[in-house]
Amino acid sequence: MPPNADDTANSAPEGTVEASDADEAGGASEGATTDAGGAGPASEETAVLDELFAVIEQRRDTLPEDSYTASLFTHEKGENRVLEKLGEETTEVLLAAKDDDNEELAGEAADLVYHLLVLLAMKDMRLADLRTELRERR
Repeated sequence: MPPNADDTANSAPEGTVEASDADEAGGASEGATTDAGGAGPASEETAVLDELFAVIEQRRDTLPEDSYTASLFTHEKGENRVLEKLGEETTEVLLAAKDDDNEELAGEAADLVYHLLVLLAMKDMRLADLRTELRERR
């Protein structure tokens, strides 16, 4: 299952997040009403990523003690911890694909995307930076 925007470090398995941040994320991206090109309604998929990224940024900025996401920003290994998680999740994506386990693949891919978004936030990048790069590669 993909990490939800709401997370608690003490109760969520490592690498996952819970639904409590997802509730807070809804208000965080009310302005996300256009598609990546700025013309027309945003797709549900875009809104989900916008909401998740907004919560990740909020966790980075406020560092709640019970947040898994915040713990990634304050981990003693720093950026290396996030890079380790990206490597771990990448391996899990590959193994799920090899095993033709689409349910597991979806969950691991969501974990990979989540940790990638954490890295982008850690580097003070914006989701728009990723969208711009992808748009240029079309």
